Amino acid sequence: MSDSISDRLAIGDVIIKYATSVDARDMDRYATCFVDDVVVTGFSDNEYRGLPDYLAFVTGALERFGRTQHLIGNLEISIDGDTAHMRSYVQANHILAADENTLIVLWAQYHDDLVRTADGWKITKHHLERMIGPRRIAAL
Repeated sequence: MSDSISDRLAIGDVIIKYATSVDARDMDRYATCFVDDVVVTGFSDNEYRGLPDYLAFVTGALERFGRTQHLIGNLEISIDGDTAHMRSYVQANHILAADENTLIVLWAQYHDDLVRTADGWKITKHHLERMIGPRRIAAL
């Protein structure tokens, strides 16, 4: 397998690990997806600079939800040496902790810049672009 294909697979694995870790509430594993000075935008009116700032936001936001499921697809990856850009679709499903009969759905795109590190590819910039949502769906 060429280095390009290996890199593409490794980069795609980062966003899959991101999604499965946040859904499992494994914040230690989730943190391994990012560099320490990550910049995150689009999740709120705030820009989050640095991993501690962003993790505090995510941990607090997750308290509203009993369960989440982030589905990732349509990955577009471009690689330039030790840096890369990835655009991916996300459908994020959230069950409210206070009302398990309510599902909130978000359709969005992630735009991520990544860098190759000694520990593998990591996200340096993470941006959420909302396509539709969030939308509240009542129980069926």
